[in-house]
Amino acid sequence: MNKPESLFPDASSQILATPRFDGGRNARAKIGFVLIPNEQTIEDDMIRNMPAGVGCYFSRATMPREISTESLAQLKGSLAETAARILPDDGLDVIAFACTSGTVAVGEEESCTELSKGAPGAKTSTLAGSVRKALSAFDVRKIVLGSPYVSELNANVAHYLEGVGFTVLEIHGMGLQYDTDMIRVTPDYIFDYAHAIDHPDAEAVLLSCGALRSIDVVDQIEQSLGKPVICSNQAMLWDCLRLAGVNDALPGLGRLLREY
Repeated sequence: MNKPESLFPDASSQILATPRFDGGRNARAKIGFVLIPNEQTIEDDMIRNMPAGVGCYFSRATMPREISTESLAQLKGSLAETAARILPDDGLDVIAFACTSGTVAVGEEESCTELSKGAPGAKTSTLAGSVRKALSAFDVRKIVLGSPYVSELNANVAHYLEGVGFTVLEIHGMGLQYDTDMIRVTPDYIFDYAHAIDHPDAEAVLLSCGALRSIDVVDQIEQSLGKPVICSNQAMLWDCLRLAGVNDALPGLGRLLREY
């Protein structure tokens, strides 16, 4: 069977000569995240919850396996290099250091300085900084802190929070040293844990650490406790989106992403 002649003989050549473009899948914003080596929760949390049109991209800094103040402080040496590996030829709108205790060990300002070296032109954030901004958005001061950390890291995070104006009424840690354990803490336990650490004088509950799957239950915890609940990945998602100029209200992730 003979192939029918095109009614528009120039159409094929025009199509081949001129590709059509749109903004791509990340037309609204491109957000980069610097992770620690064994982190296995943040990447999935960000990808699953990003609104349409926002791309998220990841790279991993280097540090020893054990989570301690000393090992986390070593992250400073690779933050710039790690940030520079994320979309080096296209550029990012926002770059975040996605580790709460790592931010505290390196320093929030120092972390942002290193990120800027690797991703010039991008707005910078850190997980601890995102938590600070989220708590401030609710205008709360008295909080309880829960985390998977050992006592040393809990004390560091509490010291950071006290230094930026919050009163930490109580601190509770699960005593876990490795990300490979932190990622396996079940969401239903996190729900019960949040209720167990709540304090009658606390204006908000903070569940710290990006390795915990707290974002899966943060909305339920908040509704049950009747007060603001902030968890690390929820705060970072909110902060990075707002820095990128994306103001979508996202359901099911707590008041922070619905109302602020």
